[in-house]
Order: sequence, then C-alpha cells, then structure tokens
Amino acid sequence: MKKKTLITIGILVSILAILVLLLPQILKGFGYHPNYEKANYNFEGKKALIITTSHDVLGETGKATGVYPSEMTIPYYEFLDAGLEVDIASIKGGKIPLEPQGLQFPMKSHQDERYLKDEIAQQKTKESLKIDDVDFLDYDIIFMSGGWGASYDLGTSAVLGEKISQAYEEGILLGSVCHGVLGFLMAEDTTGQPLVAGKKMTGVTDKQVKELNISITPMHPETELRKQGAIFQSSTGFRDFFETLTVVDGTIATGQNQNSSGETAQKLLKMLSNE
Repeated sequence: MKKKTLITIGILVSILAILVLLLPQILKGFGYHPNYEKANYNFEGKKALIITTSHDVLGETGKATGVYPSEMTIPYYEFLDAGLEVDIASIKGGKIPLEPQGLQFPMKSHQDERYLKDEIAQQKTKESLKIDDVDFLDYDIIFMSGGWGASYDLGTSAVLGEKISQAYEEGILLGSVCHGVLGFLMAEDTTGQPLVAGKKMTGVTDKQVKELNISITPMHPETELRKQGAIFQSSTGFRDFFETLTVVDGTIATGQNQNSSGETAQKLLKMLSNE
C-alpha cells in the first residue's frame, strides 16, 4: 500500500513538473506573446527611438512597477534586427524601471531573455536618454512602450507632447503599445486640436484594467482616448489580457496591449519600407 502511494505521489509530482515547464506554451496558446507575421528588412542608416516611463511605484501600494519589459524589448529587437540604430529614452532619463513580473517565469518573452544576456541593451536602459535632450526629428520611427508606470508620466509630459506634435508634423512614423498610447495625449495637430481626435487608435481596454484589478493608476488608455475624440478600437474576449490588435491610421500605429508589441513594430517597419 505504501509503495502504491509513493508511486502515485511520484506520478502526480511528475505531471505537475511537466505542467510548470509547459506554462509558457500554455499561456501562448491562450494568446500571451503570440506569433506574428514578420518580414526581413535592411534599414541601415535609419534610426528608431523607444520611449518609456520613469515611474517606478504603483500608487500608494509601494509595489514596484515601470515599463512592461516585453513592450520595450520586442520592438527594440525588431528594429535592431531590421538594421536600424535604436536609442532608448525615458521621461526623466537614467535608469528605467522594469515591471518585475514581466521578467519572471513564465511571463518573460524570448526577447526578454535576449535582453538579459545583452550588455549593450541593458546599458541603454541603465543610462537612458532624457527626452528633453533628444531631437525627435533625428529619427525615422518613434515608439512609446507601455506598462503601469506609463499611466503616471507619459500622458502628463508637456515635453513629450510637444515633441510628438513636431514629429507628427514632419511625417515621422509614430507608434505605441499598451499604456504607451498615453504619450499622444498632450500632442496637438497644426490647428491646436488634440492629435488623437478623429484618429483610429487602440490601447489597453478599460475591461483589461478592471480584470487585472489595477484601477489605482491615474490614466486608463481607453477612457483617455475617448475623452479626446479618438476612434477607439479593440479586440475583446473572455479575458482581454490574452487579446491583441494593432491599428494603423496614417503615420501612426498603435497596439492594444503586451501581446501587440511585435505586430505593431512590424507594421511600423512595413510603413517605413513603403516611404
């Protein structure tokens, strides 16, 4: 009897171990970090700028937050592998805070793992450029990454708003994913109207914010975009965390959430190839 019990326990432990090892694939099957269509490019001589938050605390909870890693690493390597020179900037400059959960098993992406072995990329995030000191007009693509931290500073930065306005006027390709879309909020068109007004855009849905119980953050993309007259689009399901959508309107490409990072970056590369 004792032997049978030990065998049963052994089998259950083995099954559990296998399930744990398969967690990344299981999450992928639900829609987390999905595969996306990729094309090969060689944009040697072109440049991309990735912008992130500098905010590192989730409200009064004291919990660490920042940019969601894959929303920075995936576009970073998409652009880098396409031959672009890629710079990384943040609202305040210096060390960029990373959402801790995003680099933990089973949440981290293949690009996150690549980043953790890439001393050059890590140095760029330890000594990120301050947006005040960056000439946005030097770049062909500007991409704003999300994460909970972005809800605190991207949508309230007058400097970011002014520079995004200038970049848009010059026809530079602009992109964002998740809460990164908040970086468009203080931008204006040449008539002084909100840049997002009348444009088809996406970002984190109010439903996803509610499902993850992170309503403590000051700005929610869907709510803020609708306030300014954007035509908000999204994919919704049983859990929006596993949904994905990329929307292109003119020179702007926006991705719904962490699952949309790669597709959004690829859309921007395709747009660059068509210029």
